Amino acid sequence: MMLARFRLLVPSQTMASSLPHHGKQKSQQAQEMIDFGQSQIEFNQEDIKELLLYELGFLVCAAIGVLFIIFVPLVGCCFCCCRCCGNCGGRMYQKQKPGMGCRRRALWASVLLVSAFLLAGGVCALISNARFSQAVNGTFPNVNNTLDNFHTYLASIPQQVDFIIDNSDVPLSHVNSSLQDIGPNLGTMITSRIRSSTDGALGSLQSLLQGMEMLEATFYNITIGRLDLEELQSTFGQQLSHLRDKLNQTLQRCGPPCNNVSLNGLAFTANFSTIPSVQQQLEALQYVSSSSIATDLEKVNGTLNTTPDKVQEQSQDVVAKTQEQLGFIRQEIRSLQEQLPFQDVEEKAGAFVGNAMLTLEEYRGPIIAWDGLRLIVCALLCCTVLLVVLCNVFGLLLGPLGLKEDVLPTERSGLSNAGGNFFMAGVGFSFIFSWLLMLLVMIIFLLGGNVYMLFCESWRNQQLFQLLDTPGLIPGFNLSELLGQEGDTTNFSEIYRQCQQDASLWKTLHLDQSVSLDELLNISQYTGEISTAFKEVNITLSPISLLNQTQEDMLLHASQAGQPPDFTLTLEQLEQNITQGSLLDLATELEQLAEKTDTDVKKELEDIALELRKLDKKMQANFSGPLQSLKKNIHSVQSGAAQLQGQTRTALDKANKTQEFLEKETPNIIKNETWAFLEQLLHFFETYISWAKSKLTEDVARCKPVAQTLDNVEVIGCDYIMDSVNAFWFSLGWCTLFLLPSIILAVRLAKFYRRMDIADVYRNEEFEM
Repeated sequence: MMLARFRLLVPSQTMASSLPHHGKQKSQQAQEMIDFGQSQIEFNQEDIKELLLYELGFLVCAAIGVLFIIFVPLVGCCFCCCRCCGNCGGRMYQKQKPGMGCRRRALWASVLLVSAFLLAGGVCALISNARFSQAVNGTFPNVNNTLDNFHTYLASIPQQVDFIIDNSDVPLSHVNSSLQDIGPNLGTMITSRIRSSTDGALGSLQSLLQGMEMLEATFYNITIGRLDLEELQSTFGQQLSHLRDKLNQTLQRCGPPCNNVSLNGLAFTANFSTIPSVQQQLEALQYVSSSSIATDLEKVNGTLNTTPDKVQEQSQDVVAKTQEQLGFIRQEIRSLQEQLPFQDVEEKAGAFVGNAMLTLEEYRGPIIAWDGLRLIVCALLCCTVLLVVLCNVFGLLLGPLGLKEDVLPTERSGLSNAGGNFFMAGVGFSFIFSWLLMLLVMIIFLLGGNVYMLFCESWRNQQLFQLLDTPGLIPGFNLSELLGQEGDTTNFSEIYRQCQQDASLWKTLHLDQSVSLDELLNISQYTGEISTAFKEVNITLSPISLLNQTQEDMLLHASQAGQPPDFTLTLEQLEQNITQGSLLDLATELEQLAEKTDTDVKKELEDIALELRKLDKKMQANFSGPLQSLKKNIHSVQSGAAQLQGQTRTALDKANKTQEFLEKETPNIIKNETWAFLEQLLHFFETYISWAKSKLTEDVARCKPVAQTLDNVEVIGCDYIMDSVNAFWFSLGWCTLFLLPSIILAVRLAKFYRRMDIADVYRNEEFEM
């Protein structure tokens, strides 16, 4: 099983640079190991060979570290023994040569530079050590927060499903409300459909009745006008006769001058008693207006208006049956929460998260305690590097301060000798602690490097996903079982990719392959029962009768009898003057004669002329209105009666066709509108089911938080912890490597400051610092 754990390991970048051939084949080897691991689980020789090849970079580094750990202490022991025997620079004698000052300065600068590198590495090691400890301490609350957020996401899934289920109350309530008001709803639909057929015929009949009423009123006005004109003619006829007799007597007394005056104009032109009678037409139309036709037509509207009440009364059974089915639909939808696979996913994933949190809490105390011990040990080892740096710093300070050029090596000051001793102390500390530092670096490098490459690097190049996608490679881990899926078809890579795109859990887990939403949301059984109940409904309306045969005959007779008599002569008479001659002309003529006659006749002529003018004015005032009204009414009845028969025939044809349509199609209208009402009710369920499917497959449990949780774990593990680990081993390894040149340079430089036992004189005329 170790092969499965190391299958994704690749060499570090450091070793890849030192082993170019191996570095070039890194990705190829990684892929080969993945393919190999998919067919082999147990160890064999080929597995071991390939694992060693895959770990070659780390093995080379480990070999170098082991050599360092073995040989550096061994060399240190040999060096000490050699110096104790007076060799290897142990003899306190320094041969004086030309350029000693330059060599000392060069060594001093080199030690200073190496000490600066050691100081930088030591400080970085201490900082990364502290940051690693902070990362370990902060990992638990960060991981707990991440898992809490993930648990909150899991807990929100049932709430989202409940939201969809609760929204089923909208169509159910609307359908129930429509059923309770089935009378106004369905009744209005039936009434509207019937009215679309009857309104035309009713409108035509009502328009016909209105036309007959207007024609009746006009005939009545003609009769009244005729009587008024006859009365006026009788009244003014007597006045004209009296005035004609009076004028005739006056003209006779007047004599020859007045013989030319004619009295024929003092008579009516027209005889109003000859105006044709319209009593027959009036009686025929009055018979229609006094009939019950208008009332019967209003009853049709009343019958249609009672349709909602009849529908409400006759639909009680279907309403009760449908409401019963609505209760079953509500129960079916309410059970959706238990039947959806989200509950299994939420329970198993929630249990996994809960176990993870309990495990973290269980190991939190020991891990923090061990990390505290590790922090102290690593800090002490880092302090050894700083101790070496401190010794070098004291040597670099005290040596030059106590050294004098003109003093023999055997007479060097104690300050200069102390500087040299500090250098040698730093060398001793380097030999003592360098192997411990290398051991620590090697352990952390092997562990941290392998963990980084196994988890972080393989996460970024998604090779880790291929490991998780291979069933059985990780003991005790089965993603399909964890998510409650059947078989081993769950693909971690695909889940992570879709969750990054914030896809729904339904699409991500391909839940449609295990659960059919069409079956879960299938309410056809209940809608079928509702349809059956509506098929059995029997709605009957009161019969609608527009006209009976008697009423039709009455209207036909009125349209024929209502034709006006011949008013041609009457209209011609009405167009003429009222009198045969102009009374005003006669009055003017009499006034002219009065001026030519004597005094006795003159007065009478003037008086008669005045009476003629007054009579003319009075006749014009009395006859003008009745004459105009009579002419208008005659023209009106002529135009109205001309269209009456055609209008009557058209209205009766429409009424007959409508009556025939109602008798034949009313049951079909009721049936069709009932089905239309049923389709409206079922459409609410269809719309809800479509919306629920869309929500469940597109919006419920969008898994962006899943990808964010995994990314947070990767950030915590790699960016927060492993970066600190890598920084620590790199800084400490940096210091360990620079201890070697520090040992060599410090030993060489110490001889320039330590007090020698044997003198060697070299004189140079040139002064040297």
